[in-house]
Amino acid sequence: MSIKQISVFLENKPGTLNHMTRVLAEGGVDLRALSLAETSDYGIARIIVDDVMKATAILKDADFVASLTPVLAYEIPNEPGGLNKLLMQFTEAAINIEYMYSCIIAEKREAYMIIRVSDVQAAEAALTDRMLKALSSDKIL
Repeated sequence: MSIKQISVFLENKPGTLNHMTRVLAEGGVDLRALSLAETSDYGIARIIVDDVMKATAILKDADFVASLTPVLAYEIPNEPGGLNKLLMQFTEAAINIEYMYSCIIAEKREAYMIIRVSDVQAAEAALTDRMLKALSSDKIL
């Protein structure tokens, strides 16, 4: 089951990330996971939020360029080897990972991995019977 990630293009200058998080906070949107990648001129914030449609509208109203991307989310044990067990399933299914990031919930002893692959539907089909804990957007945090 895929979830929607919002990719937000940010100018690489002081205060831009703060402005993005402020407009989301003021709009009542809860960030659940975030990854930030940058180049010399711009950055891309990849975010998982509690309300994708509301967040996308708020960002566009604030003149941010944002796009939606389907990603996979899996729960893994927050212990040594937890990530390796998940990645082994991707390797055995011959699924290439383009990028990933995590969100760790210490009190629950769980980690959530957000994973981007080139073909989400094919990956979901290949991983269906592998006893992985796929997450829907309402299950993340």
